[in-house]
Amino acid sequence: MANFSKSSDVEEKEQQPQENTTTTAVTTPEVESELMIKHPLHNKWTLWYFENDKNKGWEENQREITSFSTVEDFWCVFNHIKQASDLRVGCDYSLFKSGIRPMWEDETNKNGGRWLISLDRKQRSSELNAFWLEILLCLIGEAFDDYSEDICGAVVNVRAKGDKIGIWTVDASRSKSDGILSIGRKIKERLGIGAEYQIVYQSHRDTASRTSSTSKNSFTL
Repeated sequence: MANFSKSSDVEEKEQQPQENTTTTAVTTPEVESELMIKHPLHNKWTLWYFENDKNKGWEENQREITSFSTVEDFWCVFNHIKQASDLRVGCDYSLFKSGIRPMWEDETNKNGGRWLISLDRKQRSSELNAFWLEILLCLIGEAFDDYSEDICGAVVNVRAKGDKIGIWTVDASRSKSDGILSIGRKIKERLGIGAEYQIVYQSHRDTASRTSSTSKNSFTL
């Protein structure tokens, strides 16, 4: 940005034709109007927050925070909530297309699965926030090309043993393997993680019948 001195600025104003003042006054409302225009997203998204209160049931602990459908409103929400690394152990954030609840039992999710990114505790202060933000931008920006419609949402779990980020898709069947793998490759590309760092895909049905540590991996990248 140019750094004009006070004297040169005054001199410039003195040499400026008088009619420019009128022109500026006329165009200013148009500029202000342009700045007020919001950029719509392809989908409307809902942010959820889960807090592990043992005195309440699981669904009671899952709270719908707010919904947004423009780029500007996304940043307004994101900039006014805690970062993922600041959540208490046992808490989650979820971002899902509006109308889809962040639970396996939801009609849209029940036949689906998730790509799972596992992080150890040391990564909470480094990769976790960056990874979570990048995943959110992938979701709202429809970054998965022809397979963006297969995306349901994403969840970040903050846990004592290590944190997880899951990207949920609508159909975990083998017939959808091309789309599932394409989504997984895009995730690794956007997060900038190489072959030495594996992510796995698990169906919700398999995960629900086992513990996450023993769930069968349908795909590994």
